[in-house]
Amino acid sequence: MKFRKPAIAVITLATLAAPQFAAAQAKEKAKSEPIAIPAPPPGKGQIVFFRPGGMGFAVGCSVNEKGQKVSSLGAGKYFIMVAEPGRHEFSVKSEAKDVLALEVEADETQYASCKIKMGIMVGRPDIRPATEVEFRGTKNLKMVDVDDMGPGEGALRPEQVAAALAGPAPVAEAPAPENPQP
Repeated sequence: MKFRKPAIAVITLATLAAPQFAAAQAKEKAKSEPIAIPAPPPGKGQIVFFRPGGMGFAVGCSVNEKGQKVSSLGAGKYFIMVAEPGRHEFSVKSEAKDVLALEVEADETQYASCKIKMGIMVGRPDIRPATEVEFRGTKNLKMVDVDDMGPGEGALRPEQVAAALAGPAPVAEAPAPENPQP
């Protein structure tokens, strides 16, 4: 006499595990796909700020311009800031302050990295120019949460990045007149 219940149990386990396996594969694929950075709007430049993991994991790197918070960078996070062409000065501060001056040009994307170095009481932020190669070489970067962004203009929100990547909205053609005149 054969007992068939184990075969049913195996099928049930395989059926239950399939969605989890698919989700794990999708997550792994997302990790391996490069981050899409849209082109800056015409006549403007942009800066991609990022923070690799490492020392000072619990210390944020709050990027400010003209005394206003643009966004905070936690470990493994990035944000994109569209900027008018010209000189921009960004500061980061904990127990020490560091400043980065960048000359932004129209239609250009620049990169800046913020790392946390050893400090006396708390980590010291270090903001510096970076390259796209450094940005692309940093594993598992994710866009900062909207809650970490400053209150005003500056860091692009996820929906703004998605819209920029989608391209310009199609131009609707004017409808043809219903009664053409001879």
